[in-house]
Amino acid sequence: MPSSLKLRPGVLAAKEWLASERKKLREQHESGSPGIQVCAHLTEMLDRVVLSLYESAVADFPDDAARYREEIALVALGGYGRGDVAPYSDIDLMVLHHWALSPRIEKLAKRLMHDLYDVGFAVGQSVRNPVEACRLAMKDATVYTSFVESRLLAGSEPLYEKFLRRFQRDSRRHWRGLLKAIERSRAVERSQFGETVYLLEPNVKRSPGALRDIQLVRWLGFARYGEADPTALQMSGAMLKEDQRALRRASEFLLRVRNDLHFHAGKSNDVLDRAEQVRLASAFGYEGTEGMLPVEQFMREYFRHTRAVSNLVGRFFSQIHPWSAIAEWFLPLVGHQMEGDFIVGPRIKTTHRGLAKLERDVGEVLRLADLSNLYDKRVAASTWQAIHKASSQYSDQLSPAAAGRFLSLLDHPKRLGELLHQLHEVGALEKVVPEFAHARCLLQFNEYHKFTVDEHCLRAVDEATQFEHDQGLLGEVYRGLPHKRLLHLALLIHDLGKGFVEDHSEVGLRIAEHTARRLRLGERDAETLKFLVHKHLLMSHLAFRRDTSDDQLIVKFAVDVGSPEVLRMLYLLTAADFAAVGPGVLNQWKSEVLADLYLRTMRHLAGDSPSASAEERRADVLARVGDEPDSEWFAHEIAALPSSLLFSMPAERIADQLRQLQTLMDGEVRIATRYLAETGTVEFLIATHEDITPGVFHKLTGALTGQGLEILSADINTLPDRLILDQFVVRDPDYAAEPPQDRISSINCRLNEALSSEKQPAFRKVWSSSKQQHRDALSVLPTRVRADNSTSDRYTIIDVFACDRTGLLYTVARTIFELGLSVSLAKIGTYLDQVVDVFYVTDQAGRKIDDDSRLQQIRERLLAAIDG
Repeated sequence: MPSSLKLRPGVLAAKEWLASERKKLREQHESGSPGIQVCAHLTEMLDRVVLSLYESAVADFPDDAARYREEIALVALGGYGRGDVAPYSDIDLMVLHHWALSPRIEKLAKRLMHDLYDVGFAVGQSVRNPVEACRLAMKDATVYTSFVESRLLAGSEPLYEKFLRRFQRDSRRHWRGLLKAIERSRAVERSQFGETVYLLEPNVKRSPGALRDIQLVRWLGFARYGEADPTALQMSGAMLKEDQRALRRASEFLLRVRNDLHFHAGKSNDVLDRAEQVRLASAFGYEGTEGMLPVEQFMREYFRHTRAVSNLVGRFFSQIHPWSAIAEWFLPLVGHQMEGDFIVGPRIKTTHRGLAKLERDVGEVLRLADLSNLYDKRVAASTWQAIHKASSQYSDQLSPAAAGRFLSLLDHPKRLGELLHQLHEVGALEKVVPEFAHARCLLQFNEYHKFTVDEHCLRAVDEATQFEHDQGLLGEVYRGLPHKRLLHLALLIHDLGKGFVEDHSEVGLRIAEHTARRLRLGERDAETLKFLVHKHLLMSHLAFRRDTSDDQLIVKFAVDVGSPEVLRMLYLLTAADFAAVGPGVLNQWKSEVLADLYLRTMRHLAGDSPSASAEERRADVLARVGDEPDSEWFAHEIAALPSSLLFSMPAERIADQLRQLQTLMDGEVRIATRYLAETGTVEFLIATHEDITPGVFHKLTGALTGQGLEILSADINTLPDRLILDQFVVRDPDYAAEPPQDRISSINCRLNEALSSEKQPAFRKVWSSSKQQHRDALSVLPTRVRADNSTSDRYTIIDVFACDRTGLLYTVARTIFELGLSVSLAKIGTYLDQVVDVFYVTDQAGRKIDDDSRLQQIRERLLAAIDG
């Protein structure tokens, strides 16, 4: 029997009506109706269904019906009570009753719950009398905030009013504790859904700056002022009019986005993943520009709204914090005045005279920030709010005094990162560096960067200031810089050239030139700033895409840099740039590779620099094989080891691998594996001879990919005596933790088979998630193949940039083999959805490929193979 026939007629009718009305509502949404309007209509629909089922349930208990109507109030809570419920959200209800009715209420509540569930609602329901409801609300922030949004649906109005009066009275009594509890609860939620506004795939309800923070303003306003509505808060003077308008605009935008996510999924879905970002950009009519994709325009608007909300929430909470008013009142008593404009105590606050200056001149804001940095004191929240209010009136002209203040601020790391964030938040930073206006909330639509352009640049400065406490080489170099302003300035503007058609480094060069003139830098400092911004990718490019064991490369790099001072800043800039991409990007291995390149280059620029760390590592490895016979063979092989291999594993492990190579027989393959728990990956080290089979590299990649492994990085190394030592780091999606030994043994067998037969690999076919099915739509970055004949005297270097997919590395490696090229060195990097593969190749005679037509043929064949 169909399950629908078991439902009560009223429930079945409600279910069918709701499905029909929801379809109409979707059509209304797709026609462009505002988000709040769609939510309001949906709320009316839900009211009709809930009230119908409630009246039906009451009527089915005729003995108690009269008492139910007089002594029960059905109350909508949370988003449903507020009237902005999304299409497939759950609904929260409270059956509020007179305490004497407690024994008789359960049957009605149970019946209502079952009927609502049968209709298809996800329901949160509670049964309480006014006293216990208010008592619980004062102890539980989640209960309290849901009651703030309460709305009477049906039943006893006097009972509901009684509850509301008690709730408001208790709120006034306990407002201090309630503020702390609400903020604590929201902090826990932020830790689960992200600590920053600039999440790659945000949750439109719970991520910072999203709908939950708009609701947070309502809850905080009710706890402090007894009023949740932002318009009423603005009318009472508790909120600026521009903030109330910003909340309204953000709410409308986010509700429309959330409605679309729900309608498209046909269920509750609040995650704005990358596939949905692309779809929504098209659905909402974003067309893009030459320098910006439609999805980047859409997400830029999203981040502008969420950033505005996040900043507003911070200001609002600071304003109503129980101690803020007391602290500012006492500040003149415990602090001391600075030149009649500022009071310095536990915080820095302006005097009336200083405030008047701040409201006219951005130079005074920079003077305040510089003072805050030098004294290591925070600026009072009320002062930042005054700056935010006045910032739109500041002149675009920058006086010499203001430029000097800004450079002074950049020279000291104490609170620099925090102050630059604050200056950007209140709109003052773009008055100093106008290009920050373009970068504000500008999304980089790839999975390598975790933050918007402006946030990345600010974080890069912050990461650099943290080097002050680093106990390694980075800290030593950073602390040794006598003046840090150029480094910090270069980091602040290094990526502001993004979002244009032209390469961002070329645009960045012009921005650096303009910034240097604007800040009145001397000629030498201006040239240094332009070099650091223009060449900010140079060191990472050489370290991770080129063979840094090539002395010629080091000499050329030293000549390009020109001075030890510039090299120090470029080294620090590169490390901070990596660290600001996202957590864990600047790992120990990358730090050591950068350090090796820095030290070896410094040796050419300053003869008294420390010995190169790669040489120290070689000496360490050599010491560990000192007792082995044939010491000359070991010394010869160790001298040929590339830097990337030296830093990728402990010295003892390298020594063990060399012992394996030294006893390797013709035609033999030896494989060593290691599970890397910190990254959840497996390392395969494969040792053999080059002449075991043609195309060793592409056969190994095919075998690994054919086993369903995701190759994250690979280093192939051809050592003296035609020995091969290839290193692959892979992720096994079949296992969340370390793969079992039988899995490793099976993979090793496939690797051996690949080198002993001509069998083609078969790639595993898997069911794709909806997110994976959108992969092609997300592959917005074009495939590029470049040939470099200038970096190395011995090799042509082929760079491949592409979006990742199953079997891509095998396809590229096999095509290179079929082109008759010999790969001597490869550097493979996978950055989540993007691949940068580098191959050092020669022809079969061991020569570089100098013929332009041959190079063009290689590029075309690779592009055809990748895109095919």
